[in-house]
Amino acid sequence: MKITSFNPLIVTKDAENVIKLFEALGFEKRHNLAATTGTTDFNSVRMKDANGFYVDVANIPTVPQDMTLIRMNVDNFDEAYEFLTARGFTNPRGDHTVDTKTNKSCMMKSPSGFAFDLCQHIKDHD
Repeated sequence: MKITSFNPLIVTKDAENVIKLFEALGFEKRHNLAATTGTTDFNSVRMKDANGFYVDVANIPTVPQDMTLIRMNVDNFDEAYEFLTARGFTNPRGDHTVDTKTNKSCMMKSPSGFAFDLCQHIKDHD
């Protein structure tokens, strides 16, 4: 398993204001991903600043409060999922993942409480 990116992900129901804050800090929108968790539609925006730092902001209207996760993009989702579960991480949604044409992801929560947004960018798609 190779980590291909590693950065903060802010999950909020007020993405517009969070995005404005990061734009004021010098970040620019790179791309947008619209997807569904199976029950909730959401949009995620990837932002980058002039120093090469990234932050992702996901607008999910059903979150009770903002959460910050570590987005860990890997080249092999299944291998990373197994690596984390062997170390006590759990997927709060069972084995459910968010699958789109370009992305496979899920939250993985550590035994102590911090969380990864485990992702694999799918490059072979139509």
